[in-house]
Amino acid sequence: MRAAPAARPVPAGDAVARLLAWFASEGADLPWRRTRDRYAVLVAEVMLQSTQVARVVPFYEAWLRRWPSAGDLADAALGDVLALWHGLGYPRRARNLRSAARHVVDHGWPDRLTDLPGVGPYTAAAIRCFADGEAVLPVDTNVERILARRFPGGWPGTPDGEGWAAGQALMDLGRLWCTARTPGCGSGCPVREGCPAADAGSVDEVTPRKRPQGRYAGSMRQRRGTLLGRLAETGRVPVAADPDAAAGLVADGLAARDGADLVPAG
Repeated sequence: MRAAPAARPVPAGDAVARLLAWFASEGADLPWRRTRDRYAVLVAEVMLQSTQVARVVPFYEAWLRRWPSAGDLADAALGDVLALWHGLGYPRRARNLRSAARHVVDHGWPDRLTDLPGVGPYTAAAIRCFADGEAVLPVDTNVERILARRFPGGWPGTPDGEGWAAGQALMDLGRLWCTARTPGCGSGCPVREGCPAADAGSVDEVTPRKRPQGRYAGSMRQRRGTLLGRLAETGRVPVAADPDAAAGLVADGLAARDGADLVPAG
C-alpha cells in the first residue's frame, strides 16, 4: 500500500498574509488602536508592561481624559500621577512616564527613543510600529513565543504599508490563540496550517521559558503598593506604618518625607 503523500509545506509568507486577513476581520477594538499619536501610544505601551489588556483599558481612558498630551502630563504633580496610576502596579512606570513627557516637552522626541526615561528597546519599537507605522516588530514575550513556534526561521517580512497591522495582529494572536499554556492549535488558530511546532508536536518544547515571579502576597512590592494607596487616599501616612516600605518609596522618588510622615512626591 502506497504511503500518503507528505503535506506540502506552507510558505511562511502565506502565513503572514493569513494573519493579516484574520486581523482585518477579527482584530480587537482597543482604545489605543484608534490613535497614531506618539504620546498616546507611549502611555498605552507603558501601562501594558506586565499588565493584562482588560485591566489597562479603564486606566488608559481615564489617563488620557486627565492628561491628553505630553504637555499636560509634564505639568502634573507626581503625587497626582501616582494616585491615578494606583491599581496598575509597578509605580515607577508612572514616574518614568511623566519624566518622558517632560523630556518631550523640553527637547522634543529624540531620534533614539530609548533616550526617554523608562523606554527600552521593546517600547521604542512599539512606538515606531504603532505610532509611526514602521515595519518594525515589537518583540515582547507573546511575539517571542509566536516566532519560536510558528516562524522558527525568523519573521519572513512585513508587506509594504502593513507595519501597524502586522504588529497588532501578532499581539492579538499571542493573546487569543498562541497562548503560553493552552494554545488553540486544534481549535481555529488562523495560522495553524503549516505551523512547524504544531505539526511536530513540539509546541511546549520550543516555547521560551519565562522566569517565575516571586509571590506577591506579603512581599515588599505589596507593602509598598499598600502604602502608596493609603497615601493617594489621604495625602499623608505615618512612616511608622511600614518603615521599610516607606524608605523604599522615598529612595525611588515615589514619595517624600515630612517629619514623621510620608507625603506625595513633588
